[in-house]
Amino acid sequence: MSHEKLETNIGWMAILIAVVISFGGLAEIVPLMYQAEAIQPLPGVKPYDALALAGRNIYVREGCYNCHSQMVRTLRFETERYGHYSLAGESVYDRPFQWGSKRTGPDLARIGGRYSDDWHRVHLDNPRDVVPESNMPGYPWLAKNTLDPEEIMTDMRALKRLGDPYSDADIADAPTALAGKTEQDALIAYLQGLGKHAPKD
Repeated sequence: MSHEKLETNIGWMAILIAVVISFGGLAEIVPLMYQAEAIQPLPGVKPYDALALAGRNIYVREGCYNCHSQMVRTLRFETERYGHYSLAGESVYDRPFQWGSKRTGPDLARIGGRYSDDWHRVHLDNPRDVVPESNMPGYPWLAKNTLDPEEIMTDMRALKRLGDPYSDADIADAPTALAGKTEQDALIAYLQGLGKHAPKD
């Protein structure tokens, strides 16, 4: 097929453009599927336990990702503020991942262990009690709402089918792990685990 015929036949041009774009996309995407750093967890990274998984569900439900990212970029000003840049192996068990791109509030990828549980309780009830300039809304109802073990067990079973290494014992122990815990306890457990296994600078 000559160049002139190709340029004057819009149908063939569209088909060949689609083919070229497809090959380009495959050349970028397929290698990522087989890179160990993209599919293997970092040392120490495990699936969320029942309480942290419940907290992650609450984090998503309350839309925390709309204002907080969980991905430290490789830029110097970011690593100086938040710590080591994020690696794919930290998010292997996140479905969906919470990297985000919007930051009304600070990035939370390295928040685990930075503040005490009591600080988080006060902050979630009324953020301005600990950060006067904060525009984050309060979430006082989380301290009153209890957790549903059946919901978390269902989530754990679904994640196990997707490849997360939950054992039957992990799933069966969920009601015990969640007994007497509130949604606030769960969200704090989730936040306290973020970035705990990140590389040290």
